[in-house]
Amino acid sequence: MAERSTAAVDVADNSGEQPLTAEADQSTADGVAKNREQDTDNDEAQESTGTEGPATTSPPELHSGHKLARRYRLEECVTRLDGFSSWRAVDEKLRRAVGVHVLPADHSRARSVLAAARSSALLGDPRFVQVLDAVEENDLVYVVHEWLPDATELTTLLASGPLEVYDAYQMVSQVSSAMAAAHREGLAHLRLNPNAVLRTSTGQWRIRGLAVNAALRGAGSDTPQRTDTESIGALLYAALTQRWPYENDAYGMSGLPKDIGLIPPDQVRAGVHRGLSELAMRALANDGATASRHESPCTTPEELVKAIGEMPRIRPPEPAFTAPPDYQRTTYQQGSYGRPAASPRVTQPTPVPPPPLQSRTGKALKWAVSALLIAALGLGSWQLADALMDQGGTADDTTNTQTTDGDDSDKPANPLRPVQVTNVREFAPAGPGIQEDDVALAVDGAPDTAWITPQYKGYSNFGNLPQRKDGSGLILDLGSVKNVSEVDVSFYRSGQTVEVLAADPDSSEPSVLEDFPQRLTALSPAGSNLTAKPKQPVRTRYVLVHITELPQDGSPELFRGGISEIKVKG
Repeated sequence: MAERSTAAVDVADNSGEQPLTAEADQSTADGVAKNREQDTDNDEAQESTGTEGPATTSPPELHSGHKLARRYRLEECVTRLDGFSSWRAVDEKLRRAVGVHVLPADHSRARSVLAAARSSALLGDPRFVQVLDAVEENDLVYVVHEWLPDATELTTLLASGPLEVYDAYQMVSQVSSAMAAAHREGLAHLRLNPNAVLRTSTGQWRIRGLAVNAALRGAGSDTPQRTDTESIGALLYAALTQRWPYENDAYGMSGLPKDIGLIPPDQVRAGVHRGLSELAMRALANDGATASRHESPCTTPEELVKAIGEMPRIRPPEPAFTAPPDYQRTTYQQGSYGRPAASPRVTQPTPVPPPPLQSRTGKALKWAVSALLIAALGLGSWQLADALMDQGGTADDTTNTQTTDGDDSDKPANPLRPVQVTNVREFAPAGPGIQEDDVALAVDGAPDTAWITPQYKGYSNFGNLPQRKDGSGLILDLGSVKNVSEVDVSFYRSGQTVEVLAADPDSSEPSVLEDFPQRLTALSPAGSNLTAKPKQPVRTRYVLVHITELPQDGSPELFRGGISEIKVKG
């Protein structure tokens, strides 16, 4: 695994959570309780990646209340083993909760832990729990990282049973995509297990301990991509079956029966999704998939991402419909208002309908009514013909007349229909995209997933970076020119400055602002939702949701935004 830097870093927090004061830490007791194992990797569990050597140095003697760098106040020790200790702490400068790994500077792994932490910090991918600081001072080495009180470990989620199909699909998709991005930068995890994978309250999956956990434990691999891919397969296997795919029990789950080998998840538990079962086997089987499947193995996270992309997309479950309670009609609605209620023991006489009009007077009345109806029809026809003659046209001429805006209010509006988005990409005219792998999350029909920007420090206009001088956003491709009557946008966070634009009908692959001359909304700060409704349908194939300013992200100096869902109607 390549070391990318040896300089100390102090990078911005990418968690998207609100800052925590020292007093507020007490109120997060529930979050601390469910994340009590935030920094442990369940060392009692035997993993397929091998074992590490014993520690040669005792962990430093620290206590609650101790401060590192006059800034990080240690609150609670959550791990003390293998020559190091891990703590929940408070960053008193930024007033937020953090996690801290501490080990002696003369520890045999101190240098590799520092190098791994600094390399991980430089990645800056919000799908990973971010390293915030890596320092050596006063005979101590410590690594500071995000603490996510609103996140739940996969271990805890699986304690109550396997994940739902859509949740398992989202987990393996997001984890595979994140690890593929890390390996492209020369970083491996090597300790990817259910304790290292977290689901936030917004439904996003985050990975903890990239490179650092392996360095703390002295883990290594000659084939790091294969090791991480197999670990992702084990995560998916456990998510589908609530069983660990090896013979030993681990992470609160039972292992597989001995001497039967690795069997597919859909043979372990009934009702497992066939495609996800095969995907787990392709990632786990060292010598390829089982003979009955005839599928090639996935040996890198990139291959796993490709295999997921080739699967039929798994949609989120439809919300369950709850029938309203039985409707009880009132006495007035039943037609008995003002009359005494009938006794349940007395049979009411059936009302007899009045006899038909059979007398001479009745017959005369029927003929008079018929004559009036005929006269009314004739008069109406004459008036219609007279109106057409006055206009000097025929009935065919009326279909070509244009109605004014005032006339539209008297006509029933045609119901809008969803317009399918065939492709989506980032708006990045001056440089590479920022989160290109996550753009599909903004049009997947799931409001709990999102395309989220990185966190920018100091400036709300995407860090005032030259490559972001025109902001960012998403370009939606509708496949062909369509009538667009409405664009509904749900944002990851309110307060973003946004506009909705459309390209001309004859535009091809628009990429800069000048390619989107049709304005559907003004550029202004938006809340959590924005609806663009032009007065007349806009003819276009490409729609741009353009973001120029981001809201604060837990601190006056930090900014982040994103888009949860976009729906187009025509």
